[in-house]
Amino acid sequence: MSETRQDLARRAAELREAFDRDFAQERRPDLTVMQSLLAFSLGGEPYAMRLSEIANVVSGRKITPVPDAAAGLLGFAGLRGAIMPVYDLHVLLGRAPCETPRWLALAAAAPVMLAFQTFDGHLRVTPDAVLPREGGEQADRLVRDVVMVDGAARSIVHLPSLIDVIVKS
Repeated sequence: MSETRQDLARRAAELREAFDRDFAQERRPDLTVMQSLLAFSLGGEPYAMRLSEIANVVSGRKITPVPDAAAGLLGFAGLRGAIMPVYDLHVLLGRAPCETPRWLALAAAAPVMLAFQTFDGHLRVTPDAVLPREGGEQADRLVRDVVMVDGAARSIVHLPSLIDVIVKS
């Protein structure tokens, strides 16, 4: 029985030393810069937007339509006491109009909301997962990059360019 107590005492001493050693070691923070993306789909095609370019995402807002609206303009919606134009992201990216937009993304650079139907989730990726879109200078300026997630490419919408298109229309 004395051997068991000695074994326990030795094990306790080893655990104390390991605990003290662990706290004595310098902690190195993980300096990997991650990019956060909002993943969504337009007509079954996977897309993403950089969260740094989005101020807010909401669902279920009433959109008040306007007659004879510009291409892609669905109407207006309120958010935090402000009334903002809502554009159909499907139309702006050359897709068929969204019949029932559920989600609205508020652009960070301008008081403009972008409507889309399907929210796929939040992505956190390393910079090497984001690649320039094939086609170089000929590539659509609204979609400059793609992100590789689980072996599949997801187009990244460049919101500053999209806002320019809206402002110029």
